[in-house]
Amino acid sequence: MKSQSQGILDRISAGYSLPALSPVAMRLVRLASVENVTIDDLAEVIEKDPSLTIRLLRLANSAFLCAAGPITTINQAISVMGLNRLRIMALSLSLRDTFPLGKVGPLDYEEFWKISLYQALLAKALAERLRTCKSDEAFIGGLILEVGILIFYDLLLKGERDVPDLRLQPLKTLLDWEEEKYGINHRQIGEAVLKYWGFPEEIVACQPYHNIGTDTGKVPDLAYICDMSREFSALIRQKSMDWQVSFSKAEDIYHLEYDILSDILVSVFEEVQEIAASFKVEMNRKQDMLVLMDKANAALSSLFIRVTNLSDMRMMTNLPPSLSSGRKEITVGEALQVVVHEIRNPLTAIGGFARKLEKRLNPASEEWQYVRIIVEEAMRLESAIDELTGKKK
Repeated sequence: MKSQSQGILDRISAGYSLPALSPVAMRLVRLASVENVTIDDLAEVIEKDPSLTIRLLRLANSAFLCAAGPITTINQAISVMGLNRLRIMALSLSLRDTFPLGKVGPLDYEEFWKISLYQALLAKALAERLRTCKSDEAFIGGLILEVGILIFYDLLLKGERDVPDLRLQPLKTLLDWEEEKYGINHRQIGEAVLKYWGFPEEIVACQPYHNIGTDTGKVPDLAYICDMSREFSALIRQKSMDWQVSFSKAEDIYHLEYDILSDILVSVFEEVQEIAASFKVEMNRKQDMLVLMDKANAALSSLFIRVTNLSDMRMMTNLPPSLSSGRKEITVGEALQVVVHEIRNPLTAIGGFARKLEKRLNPASEEWQYVRIIVEEAMRLESAIDELTGKKK
């Protein structure tokens, strides 16, 4: 298995067996190795593809870059974005054009790009808040974080029978299956491919890191941000993803307040369709928002049951071991505070996000009406907790 996996990586490093990139993408790859490349050199390559040119200009004029004035030429776009950043952005758009859309065998390309675009926008927003790395690098890092799965499919799975659907979440499940069956996973392939294509070292270095915890040791800041963006993207796109997991992790690692995380989620919903148009991916913001609200509603229902049961704790004489915190004795009041704290965190996250979203939506829209229900339910739970704990507003 090891020799087989090394053989695959060696072939990738030499450029063999990779999917055929578009002619423009190949020229952009070659430019990475050209010394003293000029703005005119890059503009000449990009302008050979009118569709790519239009999409890059749309991005240059979008909220993504916040340009001071209208940008009408690729040369202007390069001046604003920088030579390397625009080359990488152009290469990313060209990569999207290289692969089909829709579901092909076990791989859903459409879903892949939807997940990737959310990752890109989330990574960019996180980088802007944390200021630990460049937001444009974070955008690209999030966008191509799982690009190795596309190459993995082309190299190892295309044409095979009885291959299960390739789902990016849960990521560990997918990586374990890949290694068990083929002796290599798509992140290892992605690292080799991105090196060959000439992506910046900081972006390539994100590939080995996933499911990062708080005690992992030294991890590049960009890798942390990209992994966090992956989890928040799963919160939006994966139906079974628990609401609180991503919020808790962001708080534990970066001490990001729920209020800030809510701002980030709202901003992503506002930007995603504009970015998706440049990547020729159809995004349904309304549907994604409603799915996320369904998760919030389900989480609130679960919290409501816990709040209802809290009143029984006042009459408890023996506490279960889970509430003893390793101590021989604990008062009912202390036990109550432990459970209340466990409830308040997800309630704060859900309520805060819903309130921010409510302010941005049209009150006549279906989304606003659903969000309003979430806000009212959160307020009702908050009042119930305050009453139980004797807190008065």
